[in-house]
Amino acid sequence: MSLLWEINRYCRRTGLPPTKFGRLAVNDPRLVGDMLRGRQLGPSVRARVEAFMREHRA
Repeated sequence: MSLLWEINRYCRRTGLPPTKFGRLAVNDPRLVGDMLRGRQLGPSVRARVEAFMREHRA
């Protein structure tokens, strides 16, 4: 399962817009849009995104 798929599922479940997700998770409102256009996350950013979703389960 890809991280982008997990983020989209998280946003649907919580009702969080993708821009707000990016801002809250890693202070980057363009995160999800950039990922849709092919951005690859480094290990530290990926870890922060995964930690955010774990810590803020809905």
